[in-house]
Amino acid sequence: MREASIELRAWRQFLAVAEELHFGRAAQRLHMTQPPVTQAIAQLEKTLGVVLFDRTRRRVALTPAGEALLPEVRELLARAQALPGRARAAAAGELGRVRLAFVSTIGFERLPAWVREFRLQCPEVALELVEATGDVQLEAFARGEIDAGLMLHSPGFAPPGLERMAVTEEPLVLALPARHPLARRPKLPLAEALAEPLVIFPRRIVPSLHDAIFGLYHAAGRAPQVAQEAIQMQTIVNLVWGGLGLAWVPESVTQFRRAGVVYRAAAEFAPAARRRPPVLPACETSLVWPAAGANPALARFVQFIAANGSARQ
Repeated sequence: MREASIELRAWRQFLAVAEELHFGRAAQRLHMTQPPVTQAIAQLEKTLGVVLFDRTRRRVALTPAGEALLPEVRELLARAQALPGRARAAAAGELGRVRLAFVSTIGFERLPAWVREFRLQCPEVALELVEATGDVQLEAFARGEIDAGLMLHSPGFAPPGLERMAVTEEPLVLALPARHPLARRPKLPLAEALAEPLVIFPRRIVPSLHDAIFGLYHAAGRAPQVAQEAIQMQTIVNLVWGGLGLAWVPESVTQFRRAGVVYRAAAEFAPAARRRPPVLPACETSLVWPAAGANPALARFVQFIAANGSARQ
């Protein structure tokens, strides 16, 4: 018997003898007769090339090599005994890994609460988080680097080819410097707000939402004056503080308290004759994942979000 082929049965026999320190009692514990146990231990020692037990007519004792092996063998057998249960837990999604990408806006409040509760419910599922914009998430999906993503988009415009579940729906509000004259008003007149320079994210980040914002300007007969583009919402708000312009941000971003920046809803205004009334943009965040996914832990996470975070509750 080669070292690599030592079976668990041999280690169980070693453990019984090591704990009983008596071949007869060890045999009874194993529901065997004594000679096969004695032969098995002798074969194990031959395979290892070390003596595990000192044997005399009056006593059996562990050698230093046997003492060193004992805790390792106990751990090995305990892990082997746990394997069937862990296999069933993995198949049920109670054990495994979910690599979750998320946009910054969902991280202000809802995501931390979901992560805390999910880890309490499924402590053996490793939830690995990475912050990423929508375009980066799509690339990560293509490379197989993430299992699911929380993406921001215009309502109903989640990327095709992915399963989708809406988790938040919220309006866009305007961020503007606290020193700006319009900041004194509880609601911003839309016509005046649209005349201000705009700080916005690049279109590649969230195409549907970028188009919805530009569509608002065009419906009002305006051309957006883009003063600066930035990727992260926190950066956009900081640029607003610097006076570069106003910004349309999801309402959840108002939780990002930046001294010198205020958030205001926009008031609708009557359009010019023969124009459709401008539609104030809103946004949606969806949990998305590959349709062909076969990760039981991901299925468990999707079920959790459906029960605790779906916008359709």
